[in-house]
Amino acid sequence: MSNMMTQVLGWVDDRFPLSKMWKEHLSEYYAPKNFNFWYFFGSLAILVLAIQIVTGIFLTMNYKPDGALAFASVEYIMRDVDYGWLIRYMHSTGASAFFVVVYLHMFRGLMYGSYKKPRELIWIFGCLIYLALMAEAFFGYLLPWGQMSYWGAQVIVNLFSAVPFIGEDLSLWIRGDFVVSDATLNRFFAFHVIAVPLVLVGLVVAHILALHEVGSNNPDGVEIKKKKDPVTHIPLDGIPFHPYYTVKDIVGVVVFLMFFAAVVFFAPEMNGFFLEHPNFEPADPMKTPEHIAPVWYFTPFYAMLRAVPSIAGSAFPGVVVMGAAVVILFFLPWLDRSPVKSIRYRGLCFKVLLALFAADFILLGFLGMKPSTDLFTLIAQLGTIYYFVFFIALVFIPKFEKTKPVPERVTQ
Repeated sequence: MSNMMTQVLGWVDDRFPLSKMWKEHLSEYYAPKNFNFWYFFGSLAILVLAIQIVTGIFLTMNYKPDGALAFASVEYIMRDVDYGWLIRYMHSTGASAFFVVVYLHMFRGLMYGSYKKPRELIWIFGCLIYLALMAEAFFGYLLPWGQMSYWGAQVIVNLFSAVPFIGEDLSLWIRGDFVVSDATLNRFFAFHVIAVPLVLVGLVVAHILALHEVGSNNPDGVEIKKKKDPVTHIPLDGIPFHPYYTVKDIVGVVVFLMFFAAVVFFAPEMNGFFLEHPNFEPADPMKTPEHIAPVWYFTPFYAMLRAVPSIAGSAFPGVVVMGAAVVILFFLPWLDRSPVKSIRYRGLCFKVLLALFAADFILLGFLGMKPSTDLFTLIAQLGTIYYFVFFIALVFIPKFEKTKPVPERVTQ
């Protein structure tokens, strides 16, 4: 049997680089030996992506992308399809879990300087994944054809009409009609099920390939490739990704699935955060919900949009600020000019600014869920200003920041 498996593997390797891929990306890919729990979230993001693809395939087997049938088909999945309720709740919870994991993964990058040379391209691919993920969530948001889905999509698509000169034509092209309608639902379904997932998977592959080309960062910000064994040329501070980190990641997966299952089985709506209450009513173009707001993972940017005053009745300035809040992430590797990568060896100023940035992002998310009042608008304006101040401050911090000496080898 062993000889037969060896022969089969040899036959495959002659025609496909299976063993080569295994060695380069797992058994002979040397990762720093001082990874902590923050490094779970990359593999967890891949796990959630797999959950979303698998559950999405099963949902499309019974979903009807038709304005007259979409809401009823979701109810059919929930009530009549065997374990349909479980598949639907896994998919809806997975959407929120994806953003939780990605936000924590990006925050880890901010803490340990994972965007700095030579990993700029990894960060850019990561930001493109984030954009694709937002597009995927936006297109999928309309599909239940509930009240909040319908009116939320109406509001977001109408924002494109604020773009000068081409706005009206652009929003009409996105909708496929003068209002959100069956045509909109069909094209959003096509983007959500086929187009964006293909882009997303391609970007994830590019992200991993770029990571394995330059090597993983670590909590010390030390490049392990600089210290190699003179005989084997293996990094002295590296260990094979498999079996060490594949086993370690299983621990993270088990803990994550415990929380994931707890939400799916006991609180899938998460009190309206994951599944809004108005979305359990069929879409009605003649009845506007009392308060229209996007899902929680979009609310920080929605708060920025509302915080910027309109000019001559146009929301274009808010759209620009909201877009700039995402675009500025791409320039982070060049904005942060500190020679030190990890927060462990950076000065107090950076640590305070980063902590305030995280708190500010959470606060903006909270404000985006609430009705717009004078007080909330003022706080959102201050929060929006600080969001951009943080990135600008990264340019000037190195001039007076007192950093600690970075060790030559990783610490245990």
